[in-house]
Amino acid sequence: MSMKVAISKIGLILLAAVSSNSHAYEAEKIATGLNIPWGLAYVDPQTILVTERQGVVKRVNLETGKHQTLFTPKGVWAEGQGGLLDVALSPFDTDLKRKKVYFTYSKDIEGEGATTLALATYQNGELSDWQDLFVSTSRSETGRHFGSRIAFDDKSLYFSIGDRGVRDNGQDTLTHAGTILRLMPDGSVPSDNPFVTDKAVVDEIWSYGHRNPQGLLFDAQSQRLWSIEHGPRGGDEINLIKGGANYGWPITSHGKEYWGPLSVGEGELKEGVEPPVKVYVPSIAPGSLALYRGDKFPELKGKLLAGALKLTHINVVTINDAGKAIAEQRIMSELGERIRDIEVTPKGDIYFSTDSGNLYRLKR
Repeated sequence: MSMKVAISKIGLILLAAVSSNSHAYEAEKIATGLNIPWGLAYVDPQTILVTERQGVVKRVNLETGKHQTLFTPKGVWAEGQGGLLDVALSPFDTDLKRKKVYFTYSKDIEGEGATTLALATYQNGELSDWQDLFVSTSRSETGRHFGSRIAFDDKSLYFSIGDRGVRDNGQDTLTHAGTILRLMPDGSVPSDNPFVTDKAVVDEIWSYGHRNPQGLLFDAQSQRLWSIEHGPRGGDEINLIKGGANYGWPITSHGKEYWGPLSVGEGELKEGVEPPVKVYVPSIAPGSLALYRGDKFPELKGKLLAGALKLTHINVVTINDAGKAIAEQRIMSELGERIRDIEVTPKGDIYFSTDSGNLYRLKR
């Protein structure tokens, strides 16, 4: 594909009209009073686990809305955008009564935060056996761009790390900052990772050139790994993640500098850089990403759902069989809330949290 044709296709994405909402949705408020509920993990019809960014794991009763503190891990660097981040139940654990739960958080290392993967056990309504599985080389004194979401394929785990507010990290493959990592469930390196034989790249890296990917999911049906990340002033991106690929930051970007109307990087596209599937100008400030495969909302089946922080809505993106974004819809705008995380349950319910401390269930 020529660069001219590629740029034309990106232009079509940028100019694509936002479709009208033909379905009336409502937000049923389940719980209030949470403190920046950053991550959600559905356990059962009565229970959802919530990470509060300040460094607290809570359990919310989905029937009563009551929540209680389960665990307060030590060493959480809750500064700026850092703190206790994502939470996800292990799909590799077959013991329904004793569940393994993964967390990401910014770990305090000599007064700086490093995005870290941890594992704990949830049993009989309690959380125990907290242990760090992987501490990334992403320390920075800035309080910005930690990532960090967790996703799973059938045998391994992915988690995202932002550039930590240092742009050059995006192309520095000797740091974990600005990357998506792939690990085995125990935190070790998979032998088939793309760079395990390359001494110029750390072994855990699956892809690099990311700014701040705060949404990540693996779709088992299509076998595709998706991410959504913050651009600078404009230029948020949805990316189809491929092992070994470079996603360009800060060499390529569709955004502008914060201090003036100048483009960031060398251009929007470049040979050898994987182009985004969708670009948002202006930025929506994405906080999460999910994909709906349930039956309760058939009109959403197969679509990406992104929580928007700045533009306060759920962004619904239609993806065709070729993995291209072909339509966009915005729902829940009337709430006026910064939507942080979205959780789809096995039975097709959709829960979402907001920075104001609310937990909602989508209804129609």
